[in-house]
Amino acid sequence: MFTGIVEELGEIVAIQHGAESAVVTVRGPLVTSDATPGASIAVNGVCLTVVEQDGPTFSVDVMAETLNRSSLGSLRAGAPVNLERAMAASTRFGGHIVQGHVDGTAQILTRLPGDRWEVVQLTLPPGLSRYVVEKGSITIDGVSLTVSAITDETFSVSLIPTTLELTTLGQKSVGDLVNLEVDVIAKYVERLLTHAPAEAEPIA
Repeated sequence: MFTGIVEELGEIVAIQHGAESAVVTVRGPLVTSDATPGASIAVNGVCLTVVEQDGPTFSVDVMAETLNRSSLGSLRAGAPVNLERAMAASTRFGGHIVQGHVDGTAQILTRLPGDRWEVVQLTLPPGLSRYVVEKGSITIDGVSLTVSAITDETFSVSLIPTTLELTTLGQKSVGDLVNLEVDVIAKYVERLLTHAPAEAEPIA
């Protein structure tokens, strides 16, 4: 589990594509400081398992499902990525519950600069719109953010200077794809409401 508070801006070192998977090597001195094989690290919001660690770099296996559902498949060597280690039990919960299970991708439509922040508008995939609400939480490329506005087909978030400086969202352009993870609590609530068990028969 993660919180959506990016710890480090890393860099893709290499991507080796296979028939239905890829091995991705990432540089991240901070997140590798205590990493071991088997550790979980979120890369642009995707929970991945460390299979090899060498100094400031680590390698992960990425399956076809992840490549197809997220924007990781379009990354190239040298691309910056948001990195976060799995949350420790003693850590402050600064963001919201983030699983690292990407639900889909969104495209950046507009960026409107403010005094010291930017309002970014993105597409809202139809299958995810029911889980997104104004003032609710959403994860974009691994960053925990608050939805500031929403329509049937779009939503907006406001990026403060820290987010613009310390994450990839400050470098994204109109037209770029980003990974989305909606609030898992909304999905659990929907499941409970739509799959309520029938009332038990009374015992004679």
